[in-house]
Amino acid sequence: MTTATPEPTRPGAPLGATGELLAVCRVHVLLPDAGAVGVTAIDKRPVEGPVRVRPLGLYADVQADRAHHGGEEQAVYAYSQEDADHWSGELGYEVAPGLFGENFRTRGVAASGALIGERWQVGSAVLEVTQPRTPCSTFARRLGEDRWVKRFTDANRTGAYLRVVTTGEVQAGDTVEVVFRPSHGVTIADWFGARVAGTSVEVSRRLLASEAEGEIRLSHEVRERAERAVGQR
Repeated sequence: MTTATPEPTRPGAPLGATGELLAVCRVHVLLPDAGAVGVTAIDKRPVEGPVRVRPLGLYADVQADRAHHGGEEQAVYAYSQEDADHWSGELGYEVAPGLFGENFRTRGVAASGALIGERWQVGSAVLEVTQPRTPCSTFARRLGEDRWVKRFTDANRTGAYLRVVTTGEVQAGDTVEVVFRPSHGVTIADWFGARVAGTSVEVSRRLLASEAEGEIRLSHEVRERAERAVGQR
């Protein structure tokens, strides 16, 4: 079986670095979908004005397939303009905010290059990077692009899910500031790329050690995969 060859890690911004929240996106309408749930909430679009960020995500946003999306560990999905620009070049059309189902479109702070456990101050909310987005068939149907799951995986530009540490309000134009960076050095792209390539033992050890030291709190999915990689499961 062949495995993807992920692109090199794009390192995240240093502590104190700032970027911009270009758009805040919520579900526009539930669309019919061929998957088991029958509908999808992937159609996110920018909204104006302040939006409340709560433990389960943005006020008035929803996830249709709650068995695989949402929850406190995937409360908000962030995607960087820099990665969107890459896809605009690849696809030949603008990847507008919300097209990939993201809640936050950022610029200047890399979602795919963020460290797992890194924290961002956005508006009056604080959010923590938890795990990469794993592309699914719903995402592929949304884009309608040939072999989309493989292409998205190979590019290793997944964006990042965030948990809400401190509730608050956010809106387009807010500063995104990196307020905490753990010492383990494992980015979202490191973790996803190593996982896809089957070489995640070392990064798993670093993440588990960081959690054992109380520095970060891994998502259930990342912890389970890391423990399996090092033979603890």
